[in-house]
Amino acid sequence: MKMTLLSSLLALGLSLTANPTFAQTASKTDTAKSADDKSAKTQSGKTETKEGNKTVNNEANEVAVIKTTEGEMVVEFWPDVAPETVKNFKKLAKEGFYDGTAFHRVIKGFMIQGGDPLTKDAKNEARWGTGDPGYKIKAEFNERSHKRGVLSMARSNDPNSAGSQFFICHGDPSFLDRQYTTFGKLIKGDDVLEKIATTKTHPPDRPDTRMGVESVKIVSRDSIK
Repeated sequence: MKMTLLSSLLALGLSLTANPTFAQTASKTDTAKSADDKSAKTQSGKTETKEGNKTVNNEANEVAVIKTTEGEMVVEFWPDVAPETVKNFKKLAKEGFYDGTAFHRVIKGFMIQGGDPLTKDAKNEARWGTGDPGYKIKAEFNERSHKRGVLSMARSNDPNSAGSQFFICHGDPSFLDRQYTTFGKLIKGDDVLEKIATTKTHPPDRPDTRMGVESVKIVSRDSIK
């Protein structure tokens, strides 16, 4: 089943997815201090680092670097409004799921769509837009609006049918608000978004030249220059 936008857009052909031994030589005091200074898993499973009396949530400081054939884009996440969606995207990225895929649907002024594993193989082009990771995730519709650079999940008519496919807004399609799960936004690489969104296309909104995704890496925001 293709993952689509709203049913009212079907006539326009706008589809959004056809679619993780301490050495025994140290004293107890030194060991305890060392443990405090290292990253540790909390009861919630989040990785945190203690800096003096301050606890830093490392996961909250993570961003995604999307390396494409047109350059790099960096997106920050919104775990406060879509925690499970963010967790799923990070999981897939860390597994290398997105590496070698492509932005298979591009609509200037609207969005660029990717995340389909089937796009790794040109022989599957007829099925591009239908791929997923083999499972679905629940929707986390929220109040963050669809604006240029916002990252959102593609889905079919079933609200809980998103899996891996996502789109990055090129325009400001606020009519999608609270019907698609927004979960992050572009903080670097708007020029790359522009290049991909304005590339020449042919039906069904397929780029004439492959807009490849070489890799998606989850890194610390502090590592971004």
